[in-house]
Amino acid sequence: MIPMFTRTVARRLLCAALFACGAWLWPVPSGDAVAATSAWSSEEPLDATARPARLRLLAGGPEKDGGDTLLLGLEFELLPGWKVYWRAPGDAGYPPEVDWSGSENLAPPSFLWPVPERFRVLGLETLGYHNGVVFPVRAGVQDANAPVRLRARVTYLVCDEICIPGEADLSLDLAGAKAGAASPERTAIAHALARVPGEGAPVGLAVERAEYAEASGLLSVVGRAEAPFRSPDLYVEGPEGLFFAAPETRFWSGRRHALFRLAVEGPGGVPPKLAALRSQDLRFTLVDGAGKVDLRAVERILPVSPAPVGALAPETLAAVLLLALLGGLILNLMPCVLPVLSLKLLALAGHGGAARVEVRKGFLASVAGILFAFLLLATLIALLRGAGHAVGWGFQFQAPLFLLSMIVVLTLFAANLWGFFEIRLPGALQIRLAGKGGQGMAGHFLTGVFATALATPCSAPFLGTSIGFALSRGPLEIYAIFTALGLGLALPYLLVVAFPALATRLPRPGPWMGVLRRLLGLALLATALWLLTVFASEIGERASLAVGVLMAGLFLATGLRARFPKSRRSLGALIALFLLLPLAVTLTAPGAPSPPPAAGEGPWQPFDAGRIPALVADGKLVFVDVTAKWCLTCRANKELVLDQGGVRERLESEQVVAMRADWTRPDERIADYLATFGRFGIPFNVVYGPAAPAGVPLPELLTQAAVLKAMAQAEGAK
Repeated sequence: MIPMFTRTVARRLLCAALFACGAWLWPVPSGDAVAATSAWSSEEPLDATARPARLRLLAGGPEKDGGDTLLLGLEFELLPGWKVYWRAPGDAGYPPEVDWSGSENLAPPSFLWPVPERFRVLGLETLGYHNGVVFPVRAGVQDANAPVRLRARVTYLVCDEICIPGEADLSLDLAGAKAGAASPERTAIAHALARVPGEGAPVGLAVERAEYAEASGLLSVVGRAEAPFRSPDLYVEGPEGLFFAAPETRFWSGRRHALFRLAVEGPGGVPPKLAALRSQDLRFTLVDGAGKVDLRAVERILPVSPAPVGALAPETLAAVLLLALLGGLILNLMPCVLPVLSLKLLALAGHGGAARVEVRKGFLASVAGILFAFLLLATLIALLRGAGHAVGWGFQFQAPLFLLSMIVVLTLFAANLWGFFEIRLPGALQIRLAGKGGQGMAGHFLTGVFATALATPCSAPFLGTSIGFALSRGPLEIYAIFTALGLGLALPYLLVVAFPALATRLPRPGPWMGVLRRLLGLALLATALWLLTVFASEIGERASLAVGVLMAGLFLATGLRARFPKSRRSLGALIALFLLLPLAVTLTAPGAPSPPPAAGEGPWQPFDAGRIPALVADGKLVFVDVTAKWCLTCRANKELVLDQGGVRERLESEQVVAMRADWTRPDERIADYLATFGRFGIPFNVVYGPAAPAGVPLPELLTQAAVLKAMAQAEGAK
């Protein structure tokens, strides 16, 4: 038996002899260089215990005809399951390193890195390549007519379940840097170049900005795509010793914008200081479709800005749930919920003298209606955000059909309180909606749903933080936090459930209830008139006036139907007409004209986020007010604070630029702007200045003292 090493030597000698004969029989044409490869670092079969990888050099000829830059490649062939690392390997590993110092007639080469894949093993995040990869290399030649001798010493690490370091000496001699014909080597290098971010044609991706919240250790990066994102990822490289986790991603603008939020860890797993991230600019690699043929990728080096003061911190879910509970409770006192006060008072008064068990049943039904409405709202938001739409708290008030439905319901509720009609549900179950305080479980349930619908236009203290936390995360957090908000709003009802004497000790319903019901019906009609003004900004004043006239006709027709029973059939047809015509008017209305760019009131200018940095650089203070016609809390802030006293004087001064953003209609610019502060509802106000270029957000309910203090802080006054 011939020993194995003898077989190997004999095989190599035979190959050498055949190569020599071939060279003698088939002479190499003179002139142009011919694309070539070096020998593999090992001719032995790949082996998982000793040789899981082998590598070689590729030469693809000059990058351009007549140029003096060579296209080279370093090719790795790996066993299945093994990987080699990217330039920023992640939590473990190290990338390949090449020493070209032994080369001749070669300028320092430029080593390029194709887009890697993300691997997660035993809780560690790493970036690299599996099966095989070609690293493109650009190398200048000192003399294009002289031979080029490539000498590369490569050190690398390959890993599967175990890691094996390796080292290889590769050599390749080229005739020069003249034009060469197409070859498999050149094709392989070209394919690798196409996967290097920033090479070739623009890909329609951009990294717009990066902000870091030192308290939370969270880096927030905004990316933009001309075509919708499919499966994006973001790789971040920074100072040595910092580690960047895989990002959580949220989309808006039809998946054309993405917010990447990722945790940053320094030595010992502690979030680093902002100064550590700002010691050098970070490199961001935005990828869409990693591992796919139609990959898109772009790189950008950016400085990191401090996150706005009001940005989200990684509160524990329990803490955020508590904030949501408090926010929901405070929501009961906000101007947006005041129209619902009539229903609450009526429900309380209607239980005077009733049995405790009936009181508890009625108020529990209202609680169920509130929770149902919040869960329904959470479902709508989760679905819309999953589809890439920008939505937030109170978004439904930007929809004309929702406003129309609320106007109709308010009109019918008012007519019901005036005793004009009662509704019979299927099954011959008579339900009096709000009659005698809304007796009947379905009536109480619908009262809770209605209370929630009217509660959502405006924000409240603690509400913005909890909503922002929910909407920046997944469906689980959205459902949990919206449930807590519902419980907070329902706490007054639960208080009556716990202490039914609050209702039973009231006087029994009597003639006084009729007077109370009519007064509260007027409050609901006033709310409907307010919604009509909001409605006018959506569909136009004429269409809104037509709907108002039809609602007045609906109210009168229900009253006449109750007063003249013999005409019920004809009046019922008229009522049906009054219910259908507003829908037709809304669907066919041309819409309100676009609002003028300027606010047109006092010191207010149109909102333009792009102007803010330049104004601050000039030493100005910039006050931004995000408002909407459907936000009663916004109106209260304007009437009681912004248009009064010292705040008004500061806003009208030359030192201050006041900007107003109208979010009555959907506006992606405003939604995106709010998202940068972790806010998804209004009112929202913020002050920028030389001492606070990132902005000082204000609380939802403004006071003169709070606004003036924020201005002084942004100005840098002591």
